[in-house]
Amino acid sequence: MTTYLNADLHCHSVVSDGTLTPEDLAARAKANGVELWALTDHDEIGGQHRAAAAAHSQGLAYLTGTEISVTFADTTVHIVGLGFDPDNTALAQGLAATRGGRGQRAQEMAAQLAQVGIAGAYEGALQFVGNPELISRTHFARFLVETKVCRDTAEVFRKYLIDGKPGYVPHRWATLGDAVRWITEAGGVAVIAHPARYKFTATEEYALFSEFKAHGGKGVEVVTGSHSAAEYLTYADMAQEFGLAASRGSDFHSPDESHTDLGALPLLPGHLTPVWETLAHRVRPAA
Repeated sequence: MTTYLNADLHCHSVVSDGTLTPEDLAARAKANGVELWALTDHDEIGGQHRAAAAAHSQGLAYLTGTEISVTFADTTVHIVGLGFDPDNTALAQGLAATRGGRGQRAQEMAAQLAQVGIAGAYEGALQFVGNPELISRTHFARFLVETKVCRDTAEVFRKYLIDGKPGYVPHRWATLGDAVRWITEAGGVAVIAHPARYKFTATEEYALFSEFKAHGGKGVEVVTGSHSAAEYLTYADMAQEFGLAASRGSDFHSPDESHTDLGALPLLPGHLTPVWETLAHRVRPAA
């Protein structure tokens, strides 16, 4: 495997907050020319065996994946895990504990929305949830679009569910050290997801990368759906500065909502070490 590989190592299914099944995602990835795929549901690995079987049936190489919610510097940061043992007990238990706070948070989000005249948001959001343990802002956003409170999810996240707006409830997630340890001890590699999204100061971002590396983190998403072309270059430089492997993933959730489809990203810059090279022994080959 080389840098010049159409790998898509970040997407979501109905097991968390996507709208397609693992089987439909595998078929879509294959149709779009993806050569190596990973399903990375939020704080959940329950879809991994389905995804691996679907990839095999499509003749698609596969890496196990998840995306763990972490609190760092009072900000929610996401850490992608790749290539781990999907039957690892400690990882499963850690993710279950991380999911545990979502229900109470969702009730608090609905209460805030009710205060501004939007009734029934919790029950409405549940209609869009494949896994009630993983109710999230995305499901509330779909409810607000469905009920025509907002035109689209972009408007939702301007007017609601963000810091300072109705429906925003922060949640304490796993620690950075916990997330990296769970992934690493399960035989996988930890990757900082879409780093440009966090809006850290330069000092805070340096602290994130430094602490991540100190805990044993090995990679960073350089090319991802929410990064601009300039940010590809910024995080290519960060990958080199910190000695991290580079990852690539669309962060695809839905044909109707995602700006970047599976397999549609540009290739990684050629001077980087792709994360899949460090995980070659963990890739489930195409059938």
